[in-house]
Amino acid sequence: MARILSQFTITPDSDGDYTLHLEDEEGETIELSASYEQLDLIVEAIEDALDIDEDDVIEVEDEEKSTEE
Repeated sequence: MARILSQFTITPDSDGDYTLHLEDEEGETIELSASYEQLDLIVEAIEDALDIDEDDVIEVEDEEKSTEE
């Protein structure tokens, strides 16, 4: 079962990479190292997912407005 994300931080390290700390709601933390390129891919994937969700939300809102009229 997937754990629920509570918080996260991204900090640069001395090697030019980044350290990600992902904490779940129980306080367990996962620490990962990622390059700039990897973070850029993560950002793109998040934007793509949010764009799809945004389109779905807008579609539902439009349907709700048309049924209210």
